[in-house]
Amino acid sequence: MFSARPTPDPLAPAGPLLRALPGLVRWPNLAIMLLSLVLVRGPLLQPGQPLWQTLLAPSFGLLVVAALLVAAAGYIINDYYDVKIDAINRPDRLIVGRLLRRRHAMLAHLVLNGIGVILATALSWRLGLVTLGAALLLWGYSARFKRVALVGNVSIATLTAALVLLPELQLLTGQKAVWLYALAAFLLTVVREIVKDIEDMRGDAQHDCHTLPLVWGVARSKWVSGGFLACLGVLVLGATYQLLIVGRWALGAWLLLLVLVPLAWLARLLWRADRRRHFRQLSTWCKGIMLAGVLSMLLA
Repeated sequence: MFSARPTPDPLAPAGPLLRALPGLVRWPNLAIMLLSLVLVRGPLLQPGQPLWQTLLAPSFGLLVVAALLVAAAGYIINDYYDVKIDAINRPDRLIVGRLLRRRHAMLAHLVLNGIGVILATALSWRLGLVTLGAALLLWGYSARFKRVALVGNVSIATLTAALVLLPELQLLTGQKAVWLYALAAFLLTVVREIVKDIEDMRGDAQHDCHTLPLVWGVARSKWVSGGFLACLGVLVLGATYQLLIVGRWALGAWLLLLVLVPLAWLARLLWRADRRRHFRQLSTWCKGIMLAGVLSMLLA
């Protein structure tokens, strides 16, 4: 049986903790965030400018660091509040409370958030407010929102969309395409968050959470997730049709083959899913589709 509160070993060597830190801040997710910011800033918003100029722009570098620091802080505070739940759902990945003391995790959260907000504010008051709002929303999500049906799902989806919009809020180019990408990111993230809630039902149920599958049941939650998935499919289908009509074959074919077809397969898997491993597979499919969507910006 798992103890109610895992006790960290005060004599634990630093090596295991250092090896576990990339997992604590979810480095694959941070890598996708970095790629998204680069491709939004470069090919999407400044298609005529060499990518290396985008990467070397000091203001963009500060924006990237600020965004990634706040995101990393969000993952840390999420694990801080989820020690008991993660001991049931993901015992093999438990870091806070086992390798890292909870008070040290809270300190790291505050420091990373503080640096991120200061850097963003140095760029502009607008970016500072957005970054501060993201930091507060991540804290609210971890402390309360994620335990409320659909509120937590929409919160994370909103933050994902805001990440896509950050370069536009810095440059104010007026490009409409970035808003479509942000909407697509919002819809797909809602789908993935609901799927994750279904996957994590066992641990959530034991700690007084009121996530969508616990309140409405798995079947209804699948219908809600399917509704958001259908909206995303209509959005991508419409964009693909418009691109093919105007002769932008490369981007249209990419969206058709690497985004729209996988979305249809995802819907099929969602319909048939009835085991925890099925929903874990669905979550992985969502990540793959999101990566394909991000990479499509190279052709946008």
